[in-house]
Amino acid sequence: MAFGGLDRHKTAAPMADINMTPLIDVMLVLLVIFIITAPLFTHAIRLDLPRVASAEARETPQTITLSIDAAGKLYWNDKPITLAQMRAQFNEAGKQKDQPEIHLRAERSTRYEVIAQVMGAAQQAGLERIGFVTEPPAGEGKAGQPAAPAAASAAQ
Repeated sequence: MAFGGLDRHKTAAPMADINMTPLIDVMLVLLVIFIITAPLFTHAIRLDLPRVASAEARETPQTITLSIDAAGKLYWNDKPITLAQMRAQFNEAGKQKDQPEIHLRAERSTRYEVIAQVMGAAQQAGLERIGFVTEPPAGEGKAGQPAAPAAASAAQ
């Protein structure tokens, strides 16, 4: 902090300005640190998503099952399909009066990019009813019920 100059006059008041140089130096050091560390936070984290107990999805005549394997290959109702063919079929389905419901099944190791492309294509076609199909946790049967009564009594 500066308190004045070297020559002291009887009428001179102390200098009340704050020396900004150390504050700017600290700010620049912090800026450099954030610039260096920011790219480190953009790397993807591999997640092993949990299994979820949920009610079994009902099959209606207006249901499309779209499966994606680990390699990113698409299957429309268990038949192989390309991304361009899928977009064309989404456009046809989007023009229907009663729009079908899409059941999206994807393996755990499927890249998110492929899932995002599928969801984006469905949205562009005007399809709004998309459901994610999951597997029940180990040891549970349909609709979240225990696999067997013996398993429940053995836990007690």
